[in-house]
Amino acid sequence: MKSRSQDQSLSDSRELDRSYDPLTGNPPSKPNKKTIKQRFLKLLPCCQSDSSPSINQTSEIDESERSIVRYRPEGLDRLVQKTNFNKKELQILYRGFKNECPTGAVNEETFKGIYAQFFPLGDSNMYAHFLFEAFDTHNNGAVNFEDFVVSLSIILRGSITDKLNWAFNMYDLNKDGCITREEMTNIMHSIYDMMGKYTYPCMKDDTPKDHVDSFFQKMDKNNDGVVTIEEFLETCQKDENIMQSMHMFDNVI
Repeated sequence: MKSRSQDQSLSDSRELDRSYDPLTGNPPSKPNKKTIKQRFLKLLPCCQSDSSPSINQTSEIDESERSIVRYRPEGLDRLVQKTNFNKKELQILYRGFKNECPTGAVNEETFKGIYAQFFPLGDSNMYAHFLFEAFDTHNNGAVNFEDFVVSLSIILRGSITDKLNWAFNMYDLNKDGCITREEMTNIMHSIYDMMGKYTYPCMKDDTPKDHVDSFFQKMDKNNDGVVTIEEFLETCQKDENIMQSMHMFDNVI
C-alpha cells in the first residue's frame, strides 16, 4: 500500500505531466521568441521521435535503458525546495524538457549530438563530454530532469559561490578536489576545438597553452602546480571580469 507521501509525490509528478504534456497543454507564451533560455533547453534534449526504439527493438533494450524509459520526475514541492525556481517556472522548464526528451533522461551520445549543432564549424565532442559529466551528478550516464534543473538553478539563480563551485567541479575532471595543468589543458583544447579553426582573429596553435599558463599564474597562489577550490574562489571573487560574467544569465528566466 502506498503511503500518503508517495501518493502526493506521484500526484505532483502527474501535475507536471498534465499541465505541460504537448498533447494537452497550452504552448508557452511568445513561442517564436528565440531566448537564451530556449537555446539552453535545446542543449539537453533526449531521444527524438525518429530515434525511439521500434516494437521489434524493444526486447533488445537493456535494464538501464528500461529504467530511463520508466523515469518520472520528483514532485513539484520537492523540486521547489531543491532549486531556486517556483512551481510555475518548474512547469515551464519541465514542458520544454519533456518535449525534447520524452523518455525523461538524456544519455551522453545524444547530448553530444545536440550540442554539436550549435558549433558546426568545430568539434564540440570533448567539451560536451565535460559538460555532460558536470550535469550527471549521480554519475550514472544519464541526465534526468532533476539533474538538469538543479544545475540550471545554480547557473541561473545560485549565489556567486555556488556558481564558482559548479564551475570548479566541471574543471576538476577527476573530482579529486584540485585542478591540474593537464585538466585545464584538456578543458582549453576542448573549448578551442569546439570554436573551430575559422574564428576571427585566427587562433594560434599555442593559444590554449598560453591560457593555461595565465590561469595558473593567476590562480596557483602557492605555486604547487595545482589549483584548489580555496585558491579558485579567492582569485575569482577578486576578478571584476569574472564576477561580471557570473551575472550573465541572471535574467534569463
